[in-house]
Amino acid sequence: MNDTLVTVVGNVATKVEFRESPSGGVARFRIAATPRRWDRERGGWADGRTSFYTVWAWRALGVNVTSSVVVGEQLLVHGRLRVREEQRDGQWRTSVDIEAVAVGHDLARGTSAFRRVTRKTPFLTERHEGGAQGQEGGGEAASGGLGSPWEGGGGGAREEVGEDAWAVTVPVSVPAPTAVL
Repeated sequence: MNDTLVTVVGNVATKVEFRESPSGGVARFRIAATPRRWDRERGGWADGRTSFYTVWAWRALGVNVTSSVVVGEQLLVHGRLRVREEQRDGQWRTSVDIEAVAVGHDLARGTSAFRRVTRKTPFLTERHEGGAQGQEGGGEAASGGLGSPWEGGGGGAREEVGEDAWAVTVPVSVPAPTAVL
């Protein structure tokens, strides 16, 4: 297959949303990547223009992303790049999506504790239900939201899912990770 694979390093810009679909659960969120360059004239670092990507994580990856990621965290996302153009309200819009193959915390910027999931049923932690850790509302990125309606595609394995198909999974209590000293 001639897919374009990319790796993006950036900050989570929106709350992770998880929904069930006929072909399995899917999570989506926006990631903001801002390049930094050394500016010789100023003698310091300068930020470039921020790019926003919508990240789609399917099935087990989506469940794990939902249980592990909150707004503001630095992530690495590796996956297939998809550029879509569509016409809305008489204007053409371009959306850049990444269908994630792997998602992880950027350990150059912090620490993380890995826990292998052994359950066969999806779960969400209290961390993402009702803003238990100060994430209530999550917020949208300045770019104007999560993008367009869900799309199918990708070899026929995925079916089109409309906005009304979002379902909430039943939360299961998961103990918080213990601190490593």
